[in-house]
Amino acid sequence: MKLQTQVEIPSLLRPVTLRNRIAFIGSCFAQNVGSKMRESGLPALVNPFGVLYNPRSILEVFSQNPLNDDLYFEDDDGRWHCWLTDSSLSASTREACKAALVAARGKMVEWNPDTLIITLGTNRYYVRRGNGDKAEMIVGNCHKRPQAEFEERALEITECVAALDKLCRLFPRAQVVLTVSPYRYSKYGFHESRLSKATLLLAVDELCRRHPEQVCYFPAYEIVLDELRDYRFYGPDMLHPSQQAIDYIWERFSEQGLDNETRRYLFDYEPIRKALQHRPDDPESPAALRFREQTQQRLHDLLAKYQIEL
Repeated sequence: MKLQTQVEIPSLLRPVTLRNRIAFIGSCFAQNVGSKMRESGLPALVNPFGVLYNPRSILEVFSQNPLNDDLYFEDDDGRWHCWLTDSSLSASTREACKAALVAARGKMVEWNPDTLIITLGTNRYYVRRGNGDKAEMIVGNCHKRPQAEFEERALEITECVAALDKLCRLFPRAQVVLTVSPYRYSKYGFHESRLSKATLLLAVDELCRRHPEQVCYFPAYEIVLDELRDYRFYGPDMLHPSQQAIDYIWERFSEQGLDNETRRYLFDYEPIRKALQHRPDDPESPAALRFREQTQQRLHDLLAKYQIEL
């Protein structure tokens, strides 16, 4: 008896190999899946600009001049933030905050990904209202500033397509994998949340038609809603996918997105990963030190076997 409808997952344009560099940009779902890939021993650059939810905010971090002082502000506690990013790039001075954005941009250029995975959460975005001689600005994060300072807007399908198209052109050598986060935006109302996801899905579909040799879609959204489709696969807030759901999506991605050698490597790496996460009661005991040394040797041998340099 078949008790589950399994989502068909198309193969990527090019399977991910051990020699590939992968970058994740986008929502907290990108953060979760990207971290899962790193935990599995694969090289991945995960959200260097922090969590970003919509196509326009993602595009802005690449489009704006990071040396522009208007991109930064000081809060009441004397901490500096960048309007384009989340608080992971915040710092104690404007120059340090500016340097963090410059470094994040440089990291993306240096990484030069073979595969870029962009996870979109919503078509909604926020604009900081103009003030005097300062023009309005699309922000990636409102940093808990008063709501009156911002205006919420929604991207049309054509606007999403235009932003994503520009992002793809910024990385011409990369295979771009677009996904839509299964996170449910209850603050919009669930009908409005579905409309937002539909806008993104239609935009993604258009991008795949425009760039069939560069862009493809991975159905993370459909896997959670149509294959798992149970609240036990959500966290306590009933909005975010649970760790079990994230693990399952990573498993499905591995099946179709990774080549055979990479899957063999993951199989060999798994017991080492568990050993690396082991926390002994007495970390400085002879037995613990010996276990740590043996684990490091096993890791060294594995990397040498697959000719991986970290």
